[in-house]
Amino acid sequence: MSLDVLTFLFVGGSFALYIGIAIWARAGSTKEFYVAGGGVPPVANGMATAADWMSAASFISLAGLVSFVGRDGSAYLMGWTGGYVLLALLLAPYLRKFGKFTVPDFIGDRYYSSTARTIAVVCTIVISFTYVAGQMRGVGIVFSRYLHVDINTGVVIGMAIVFFYAVLGGMKGITYTQVAQYVVLILAFTVPAFFLSAQVTGHFLPQIGLGATLDSGMSVLATLDQLSVDLGFHQYTDGKKSTIDLFFLTVALMCGNAGLPHVIVRFFTVPRVKDARLSAGWALIFIALLYTAVPGVAGFGRVNLIQTLNGADGTGTAYTEMPAWFKNWENTGLLGWTDRNGDGKVQYAAGSAFTSKKPAFTEERGEYGQRIASNAKEGAEFDAAKQPFANEVYVDRDIMVLANPDIAQLPNWVIALVAAGAVAAALSTAAGLLLVISTAISHDLMKKTINPNISDKQELMYARLAAIVAICIAGYFGINPPGFVAQVVALAFGLACASVFPAIIMGIFWKRHTSQGAIAGMLVGLISTMCYMYYFAFGGGTPDEYIMGISPGGFGTLGAILHIIVGFVVSNMTEEPPQEIQDIVEDLRIPRGAGAAHDH
Repeated sequence: MSLDVLTFLFVGGSFALYIGIAIWARAGSTKEFYVAGGGVPPVANGMATAADWMSAASFISLAGLVSFVGRDGSAYLMGWTGGYVLLALLLAPYLRKFGKFTVPDFIGDRYYSSTARTIAVVCTIVISFTYVAGQMRGVGIVFSRYLHVDINTGVVIGMAIVFFYAVLGGMKGITYTQVAQYVVLILAFTVPAFFLSAQVTGHFLPQIGLGATLDSGMSVLATLDQLSVDLGFHQYTDGKKSTIDLFFLTVALMCGNAGLPHVIVRFFTVPRVKDARLSAGWALIFIALLYTAVPGVAGFGRVNLIQTLNGADGTGTAYTEMPAWFKNWENTGLLGWTDRNGDGKVQYAAGSAFTSKKPAFTEERGEYGQRIASNAKEGAEFDAAKQPFANEVYVDRDIMVLANPDIAQLPNWVIALVAAGAVAAALSTAAGLLLVISTAISHDLMKKTINPNISDKQELMYARLAAIVAICIAGYFGINPPGFVAQVVALAFGLACASVFPAIIMGIFWKRHTSQGAIAGMLVGLISTMCYMYYFAFGGGTPDEYIMGISPGGFGTLGAILHIIVGFVVSNMTEEPPQEIQDIVEDLRIPRGAGAAHDH
């Protein structure tokens, strides 16, 4: 059966399943819309949490990022997995006992301030929109390749699918949809990983594949180091980032992860605190199945890519002999080739073959059939002593996981499965984030701040309207993303690290923290981090201007430090919180006494 037919069957079948579950589990009350009625079993909630957690950044972009940056990619692996542990240990049980299922709700009540609640709503919306941009781009990438549409059309299709099961089903529909999505995405990631591991190393475990010995007598890691140096790249096991930047990025990803509102709300969908802890443990197991395979998948994909592009002799592969996957990805605009030396061969090395980071394409075809880059560096000089030839290829990092099965010539059903898994990963997180945005607007802003007298029916209507608007805005950011999927997501985590995470931690563990301190800290953390990120993303900032060498992705850690300092100083300069608030905080840290799930 052809790849196109299999892809339509796998992706179309998964869509039908998701929409069917959404209709079956559609929310009929605000409690079902916000926290799925508080009756989800721990194992199911663990699977839904894992699907929520493992977004397009985890499924599509993480292995691609590690493939290209090597050691520096470890920050993402450590940060994202470590962040979940931090959330499960330091935040989830206490927030669950406090009984507030949204971050703004916790901050508004803990700091006895509608102003603090409103600022938290703003933080939540900014974080969620930044995060969801990466998910919608991921959907567009998948559809552009496998459904033969452009990325923008792919994003629109994804918006329509999310609309059905997020707007209709709310948290109840999303939870059971995400259980199905977890099964699809984990199979879609691990099955090709087993194939790749067997093909490259001779055994089926990608988790230990990097240390496997190849026919050359060298390990996969040693081979990657040698190939990278030969082609002018830095060693795979040696990164470009400084130690301090790597540390700050890892901490920002950890703390940002722990402060992500769409995952925190998951701990309110189970009946008891005990079930919240159990679901956290199950989710960690489910997450580890994918994350422990990422380094191997990244390494195998990098080796296969270099050897396929440069040929067995390392001098390049004639374009006319390139496999179909190369030309298919060319047609998406996510891979490009310009024949700089006119020999008709595709040659991959360090350096850029294009005048901008991403090439722009015309519709013309050259003598060898290649797509011509309208901004190619014609006749650009290169140092032949350092590398055997000039780089002629642009490869978007986000295609690596999707292209891996193609490059390795795996069966068509495996490639179609990967497509279905990538869509599941992107849509599951996008739905969770959109629900958080709609909840922040309808519950925390409309119900708790602007008009406390609205009925449940009106609140549910506002939630669905907010979700519709949020989907449209998310689609815009998916069409116009500020970077690669993992990079965009890292920015969202940096914002969460600097704004909401310190406010939650200080609110739980320091009863002297006042509303004024929380407000000042959140504003300083959010504004400083946003300004730093904006300056280096859009304002013309260069890496040599980094403060202490800290990149924008890692600045969230510095923003969190500023947040804590400002919050501590202002709290000590202002009147201490009311005694009833201090008593609540004191009781919050006692593990006993948390009853069933609280209504909103």
